[in-house]
Amino acid sequence: MNKNLTDTQTGYIADVNFPSPPSDEIDLRELFSALWKGKWIIIATTFLFAAAGVFYALSLPNIYKADALLAPAESSSGGLSKMAAQFGGLASLAGVSLGGGEASQTDLAAEVIKSRQFVNAFIAKHELMVPLMAAKGWDLSKNELILDEELYNAETNTWLREAKGLRGPEPSEQEMYEAFVKEILSVGSDKKSGFYTLSIKHYSPYLAKQWTDWLIADINKVMRERTIKETTQNLVYLETQLEKTAIADMQSTFYSLIEEQTKSLMLAEVQDEFVFKVIDRPVVPEMKTEPKRALIFILSTLLGGMIGVGFVLVRHTFKQED
Repeated sequence: MNKNLTDTQTGYIADVNFPSPPSDEIDLRELFSALWKGKWIIIATTFLFAAAGVFYALSLPNIYKADALLAPAESSSGGLSKMAAQFGGLASLAGVSLGGGEASQTDLAAEVIKSRQFVNAFIAKHELMVPLMAAKGWDLSKNELILDEELYNAETNTWLREAKGLRGPEPSEQEMYEAFVKEILSVGSDKKSGFYTLSIKHYSPYLAKQWTDWLIADINKVMRERTIKETTQNLVYLETQLEKTAIADMQSTFYSLIEEQTKSLMLAEVQDEFVFKVIDRPVVPEMKTEPKRALIFILSTLLGGMIGVGFVLVRHTFKQED
């Protein structure tokens, strides 16, 4: 920065140069020049990350998903929603629960599917421990699961895992439940239509379809047996109370309750699709659902480019300071 100074004795005007203050503005030319000088570093970093992304994506096994579209079955309410509105108060006094209709039954069933008791019983019933916890892929030509030999020995039927804390070589019920609910099972609902979607993901498309069928059949069976048990208990109690009362109005109410409970019991005993009615049955999926290999490649390439650019800029900044 220049400034004119006047000598008081001679009157001579002199130009004195003062250092300019540092500028905070970014010089785009300098920035692009630094990036151009470091272009080979950026290209090499991007290529390495892209190659690593391709290798990682190809190393992941295919995962297939089978799903089914379900609707609340008419038998799930047992015709009790109307009775609940008419005689709910009297039924409560009598100690009988009429339920909340189709929505409550199906919502309850959707939660039961994800419960520890149901999932653990489902795994034990169909012997799913090995395909759930030891599988690492699927052989298309043989239609066989590829088991992790470091975890399980198929010849001797023994688990080879190292014990960690309270978890031994054989997977516990808690481990299997977490793996099944978090990685395998998915239950969703559409509040507008009232339909439910049940899906299973697995390495084998055939097992994914089979497990979905088993889940639908088992949850209908469990909810049907629960309703039969509760309804039978209600009938016994209502008949006992009917014998004790001499009031005509109460007797009429008990008869109505007994009639509806009997209908509910009959429907539960004859209906296979008690809670969920299958609208669209699961099929063997022909195309994989995961992994998204193209997306993995794109993200890894972008990450490599960003790291390369960041490294070049940081190096340029340190050189300027030096």
